[in-house]
Amino acid sequence: MPAYRPMLCMLLATALIGGAQPARTQTYPTQTITLQVAFAAGGIADVVARLVGQKLSQRLGHTVVVENRGGAGGNLAAKSVSGAAPDGHSILVTTTSLAVNETATRNKGFSAEDLRAIAIVAFSPDILAVHPSNPAKDLREFIKNPKSFTYGSAGVGTGPHIGAEYFFREVAKVQAVHVPFTGGAPAVAAGVGNHVDAVVLSLPTVVPAIRQGLLRGLGLASATRNSAVPDVPTYGEMGFPNVYSGSWVGFFAPAKTPDAVVAKLNVEINAIMREREAQQKLETVGFDVIIKNVAESKDYFRSEAARWGEMIRAIGYSSD
Repeated sequence: MPAYRPMLCMLLATALIGGAQPARTQTYPTQTITLQVAFAAGGIADVVARLVGQKLSQRLGHTVVVENRGGAGGNLAAKSVSGAAPDGHSILVTTTSLAVNETATRNKGFSAEDLRAIAIVAFSPDILAVHPSNPAKDLREFIKNPKSFTYGSAGVGTGPHIGAEYFFREVAKVQAVHVPFTGGAPAVAAGVGNHVDAVVLSLPTVVPAIRQGLLRGLGLASATRNSAVPDVPTYGEMGFPNVYSGSWVGFFAPAKTPDAVVAKLNVEINAIMREREAQQKLETVGFDVIIKNVAESKDYFRSEAARWGEMIRAIGYSSD
């Protein structure tokens, strides 16, 4: 046998093995895709997941199922997906909670390193709103009141709660008593009933009450105003620059999911986000659509985990 024959056979075998991975990803998906939403139906993650799920099914030609797996502040679904087969058929749909919990919850049974970002698709700022009878005309007047005041939010350790505590304690230097509720709807009801002095929640949760005149927005914790509530100024406009707190919605896969599968999902999900119909649906309720590739989504999540970690440490919060 010529001396070059064994080497040639080895090169051919290597080429065949190396070509197997792209072949597998080209056939993706091969079964039902499950979008595991980290929170209950009707929340911001659920709204985005159902919008994307329906259109993703049409684009990929396979069934996409939305499964609400709420619990443990978003950690239940995140842990489930982090341990799923890394083949792109189990996808986590979650919010800022994933970044918050990376610092706030030490013993959650998984790490953010066990997941990889597919796409970050939407952002909505937190809003501070009050009952219409409140005499404060804006955020500055509201926090000038020397007495301690109460504010409601959805749960403990959520983005709105952490963001509000950081603002009140570290930026505004005022006394505020947090009143946690089991969800956004009960918190809004408490604000509408004037049972708390203010509510701090993700904007989509509050938009309907503001439009009906049941609550009045005093400030958005974002860099720019939002088209859903164009009359509500930002914290920066009220003299508190660089105060950013809000909820993004993102799609994540198990960490070892192949690059080609993640890239394909990113392209398809971003294509959905570019559709004017999808943008209008989300913008109407208070979201800003985000288009980021895989690398940008990864970097965004890492910067968010670091930023929320700083706020959590500043206020000394821990869920453990």
